[in-house]
Amino acid sequence: MLRTIVVIFVMAAGCAGNAMVTPPSAPAPAPAEAAPPPVAADWQITEQGAEHEIEGFADRVSVLPGERFRLRVSTTAPRFKVTAFRMGGTVTRVWASGEVRGEEQPPPRVAAGNVVTAAHWKPSLEVATDGWPEGAYLMRLDASTGAQRYVPITLRSASAKGKVVLVNAVTTWQAYNRWGGHSLYKGPDLLFGTRSLAVSYDRPYDFNGARQFLELEKDAIQVAERSGVPLAYLTSHDLRPGILDGARAVITMGHDEYWSPQMRTVVTKARDRGANLAFLGANAVYWRIQLKDRVLECDKVKRCLHWRDTKPESSLVGQMYDCFPAEATYIVRKPRHWIFEGTRGRRFPGMAGVETDKVSPGSPRNLEILAESPVNCAGRKTVSHSTYYVARSGAGVFSAGTMRWVCGMAGRHCGHGVPDAAAPFTRRATTNLLTRFAKGPAGLL
Repeated sequence: MLRTIVVIFVMAAGCAGNAMVTPPSAPAPAPAEAAPPPVAADWQITEQGAEHEIEGFADRVSVLPGERFRLRVSTTAPRFKVTAFRMGGTVTRVWASGEVRGEEQPPPRVAAGNVVTAAHWKPSLEVATDGWPEGAYLMRLDASTGAQRYVPITLRSASAKGKVVLVNAVTTWQAYNRWGGHSLYKGPDLLFGTRSLAVSYDRPYDFNGARQFLELEKDAIQVAERSGVPLAYLTSHDLRPGILDGARAVITMGHDEYWSPQMRTVVTKARDRGANLAFLGANAVYWRIQLKDRVLECDKVKRCLHWRDTKPESSLVGQMYDCFPAEATYIVRKPRHWIFEGTRGRRFPGMAGVETDKVSPGSPRNLEILAESPVNCAGRKTVSHSTYYVARSGAGVFSAGTMRWVCGMAGRHCGHGVPDAAAPFTRRATTNLLTRFAKGPAGLL
């Protein structure tokens, strides 16, 4: 469920020019509208419209500032516009296109293995990112008929040295994406047996185009930017050898379930060199996937296995996935731990869910349980944990153990009975983490 999000307005850069663009086979950089308003007062979608009234995707998951990317858009409207918003400590409008001629593109193809792809869509416009700061962005598509959708893209950092790295979990976003009829969970008939064995990034995201980002990551990025620590921005696709060299910490947010061997190796080596880790969610490092170009492969019958089958995720995360669906009160067990310094409240209804983790075989011996919440998991009695341990390198590793840690930053707007008191609690605890993690290996401080 999308929740209400408080918007803080800031000044943004303006651009010049205004023209209608006819999508060519190799599009030029998109023109910008004349003197866009200086504030991001209207970043939110107010009308999604019909299912395929307008939708689109970027041809790259992330780009460096100054690089270009193409948007492939399909719409039943005669015209549309695009506006770029940087989603940080404040929401900033950085760019807006002129009018672009609309075109309804062909329906998706379904290849062998139920791989859904829209790669045959023609590019609609090319976007130049000169002058855009690093960070997480939403491109809002506005059809002339009133319908709107988002297209997410990350302007990634060239270096993580001396910084706290925020990772957008795009592999998990795509695994749950049912656009075109198939996700890694369900097919058109909503049955598990017709799910896809691989999913393509060459397609729009379902719902409003950025549901998982808005529900599970946006508020954590806001807290991180307001903390004042030096930040770098990556996606899970960017976790390649060398990318985390010199990083002070690596933060994954909300729900980061699908990890390739390379992703895990890169993050583990960073921890072993002293980079702190924080998992601000639950069910992290669960499925062992393969990434090939713009396709995520996960045949859950034959080749895509759980990490715990060979190398339990608890050896990295500290604990592992245990329950869905979970609906429980989050209960702090060690209120004097430095992570909870300055927080108020020890019980937060609804904040343990909808997936939860607990300490399991493979957890580090020096693991501390910071919170322990009794959970009724569809009739099975269990618990949800928040944990912390220090690696041999001195790196600190925190795991929230609940998927509603980031959701809790919105207080009652999270839903599920979460109280407003959860917002200052999770925001202060996360700020404590970020501030200490930014100084170096937390276990050596």
